[in-house]
This record gives sequence, structure tokens and C-alpha cells, in this order.
Amino acid sequence: MTDAAAKPPLVRALWGATHPGPTLVVTVLSLALGIAAGVDPGPLALLVVAVFCGQVSVGLSNDAIDGARDAAVGRTDKPIAGGAVAPERALAVAVASVVVALALSAPLGAGLLAAHALALASAWAYNAGLKSTPFSIAPFVLSFGLFPSFATLALPAPGLAAPWASLAGAALGAAVHLTNVVRDLDDDRRTGVRGLPHRLGARASVVLAAVGIVIGATAVLTGTDATVVGVVFFAAVLVVAAAAVTTAFVRAPGRSVFQLTMLAALLLAAQLVVA
Repeated sequence: MTDAAAKPPLVRALWGATHPGPTLVVTVLSLALGIAAGVDPGPLALLVVAVFCGQVSVGLSNDAIDGARDAAVGRTDKPIAGGAVAPERALAVAVASVVVALALSAPLGAGLLAAHALALASAWAYNAGLKSTPFSIAPFVLSFGLFPSFATLALPAPGLAAPWASLAGAALGAAVHLTNVVRDLDDDRRTGVRGLPHRLGARASVVLAAVGIVIGATAVLTGTDATVVGVVFFAAVLVVAAAAVTTAFVRAPGRSVFQLTMLAALLLAAQLVVA
């Protein structure tokens, strides 16, 4: 089989470089928050597609900028590092996706346009270099802190989300960042990436992520009426976060710790939606 025959189709390769899992999770979360906030179907469709395009741009730009670094550590599972997509082409599609994301946000109001633009700018800043600094967590705190406001800014009477929702979003973003790099700490260090989690170490990053998730869950519980469903989600977050921390101290943080911490983060996201 020739190299050309072995390469996946361009569209499939580009999709693989968007970080499909996180892209879809964030898109679905925007849909859930929009429905919970009471956004009408038309504006909701615009919001969801805008968020999807923005996430595509973030994922593609990340892998395009990191293409050489990923190839250096043997990440040929990634389409760009494996040669299935040229970095220049991926970056061009990423830029086009940003333009579409902002164009779709504009009809929903100046507030949403500004919030989405700020969130995307911070994500691109992370990809472009902030990921290698002690401030690597800042784009996640900012972008996810703004995220609950996307739904409320798309309403006929737009406004920022309640402070407890923004705090929960920021805590979720911090946890995602601190947890997501645990599996790649060694590869990142080899290529010169030294963000906050790399400086803290895997175990401390997991503990800090779990604490942040619990803080976010507490903010949601105390900021809203304590329904039975809300209390159940809060209890579930506590149990899973505690399990993640315990596992991190029993064994070297690895896949199981990552899965537990991300499960706690997803439970926090669900708690935010039902609140």
C-alpha cells in the first residue's frame, strides 16, 4: 500500500485534528445550557453552530501549531503529525472557522459576539504560546467562565449569567486543563512545554482539579434552590472527586485518575445544566 493510499480522506483527517471529543462535548453543553435558559429554537441553532465552529477552530489551530512537536514525540495518531494534513491547510481552515463562528454570533447580539470573540481569542492565545507558561490555566478559566453567559446573552433580554454559574464554569475549565495534560506531561516536557500542570506535577494537578470541581459544585448548589436532583448531582461530584484524589495518592496518576477527574467534571457540567 502506498503512502497516499494509506492516508485518510482530507475531510476525515481534518475532523480528526479538531479534537473531536472535546469539540462535541462543548457543543452539546452549549445546546443543553441554551435549552435550560429558554433560548428560542432559531437563536439556539445559531448559537450551537457558532460554538461548534469556534471549537473546530481551536482544535485545528492547536494541532497545526503543535504539528512538529507532536511528530517529534511520535504522535503519528494525530493527522497533522502523521502527515495526513499539512499544518498550513489546517490553520487556514481554523481561521475560516473562526470567521464563521463570529459571523454566526453577530446576529445574536453584541454581547454574545464580544463574549465569544474573547473566549476564542484566549483559546488561540493558549495554543500560540500561553500553554508553555505558568499562566496556562488562564485561558481555560476565562473561556469556561464566560461559557454559561453564551446562553443568557442569546436571550431577547441579554445579560451575563449569574456569578455562581460563571464560577462553576471557570472551575470546570481549570479542572479540564489541569487534568487533560496529565497523560502527556512527559512528552510535553521533552518538547519544551512547561505550563502550570507541568510545574505542579501530575498528583498536585489532579488534587487541584478535584478541589476546583468541588468549589464549582458548591457554587451551583448554594446559588440555586437545593432540589433533590441538585443535591444528588452535588453528592455524586463529591464522591467521584474524592475517588480521583484517593486514586492519585494510591498509584501514579494515569488513565484511571484522568477518567475519574473528567467524570467529576462532566457531573459538574450536568449539575450546571439542571440548575
